[in-house]
Amino acid sequence: MSQLTIYSQEEPQQPLMVLNELSDIARKLAAINIRFERWEANKKISANADQAEIIAMYQDSIDRIMQEYNFGSVDVVHMTPNHPDKVPLRKKFLCEHVHSEDEVRFFVKGGGLFCLHVDEKIYAVNCQQRDFISVPTGIKHWFDAGEDPSFSVIRFFTHKEGWIAHYTGDTLAEKFPEYTPPPGTTDD
Repeated sequence: MSQLTIYSQEEPQQPLMVLNELSDIARKLAAINIRFERWEANKKISANADQAEIIAMYQDSIDRIMQEYNFGSVDVVHMTPNHPDKVPLRKKFLCEHVHSEDEVRFFVKGGGLFCLHVDEKIYAVNCQQRDFISVPTGIKHWFDAGEDPSFSVIRFFTHKEGWIAHYTGDTLAEKFPEYTPPPGTTDD
């Protein structure tokens, strides 16, 4: 289940608010210029779907987003608990950073936690299968897929180099809860 937990940056163990309804999450995030929505697939995704199959399933939505944001490329990233680089990749994404382009992701399978640092608050967005999130240029954030990552996401890029982060050097992320998959999470 998708969820938004809001914290004061000074109180990482005491949530100010927890929202579970998609419309409430989208409305609260829209107030800080974050786009959050749910997409539907044209058909069920096979367990071993490759990039081409996943892109074909969401082609209409991908085309709409690419035109709307003027993106130049799209790819699909798969992370599994047995990925050989899961530890260094997790560490890289857990450091607070910003981008010079919008960071736009669609969760095809699995989930992860986007933590957004806005106006002395942390907006922890637990993204799950079929969730779309767009983090605007310059918003401080970090991402965690947990110790045993299990997700497939469609990523959109303006820069041909792909994912480029500018780290803030702030260690705030170390103080906040990490991602744990919700109980009963399925990829159907």
